[in-house]
Amino acid sequence: MDLRKLKTLIDLVQNSGISELEISEGEEKIRIAKHLPTPQTTMVSMPMANAGGYGSPMNGDHASAAVSPAPTSSAASSAAATEADTGHKLKAPMVGTFYRAGGPDSPSFVEVGQAVKAGQTLCIIEAMKLMNEIESDVSGTVTAILVENGQAVEYGQPLFVIS
Repeated sequence: MDLRKLKTLIDLVQNSGISELEISEGEEKIRIAKHLPTPQTTMVSMPMANAGGYGSPMNGDHASAAVSPAPTSSAASSAAATEADTGHKLKAPMVGTFYRAGGPDSPSFVEVGQAVKAGQTLCIIEAMKLMNEIESDVSGTVTAILVENGQAVEYGQPLFVIS
């Protein structure tokens, strides 16, 4: 692959919304990845009816807003923060929308305090209209669920704490 093509591909990645590009040409293969700074998320409280979910389209205003739960007592939140610091954090393998259940009327895959085995489905992340089952990579007990149902998640964002 000549340098002009390579320069064009680098410019394409830098000036577009894509973060990674992989191209194969014969036996040659090239992968270009853009390292983005961690995005600043603004927490916005809104009624759950407007937060989107199964079958309800999200308009542009709600698509970029993260839903924060109503504040609880500071003792409960500090206990949850301490609990979340210990144990294995299962992280989102992709960007998408987090769902705790297989459908709107289905029970949640797991609850806090429930024992899980490696390979057990913990949640679904919807990405590009595909429902991706996210499985536990360790056995243990779910000590915290760090994301609200229907919330948009980023790649690498912690979803569960398992100890």
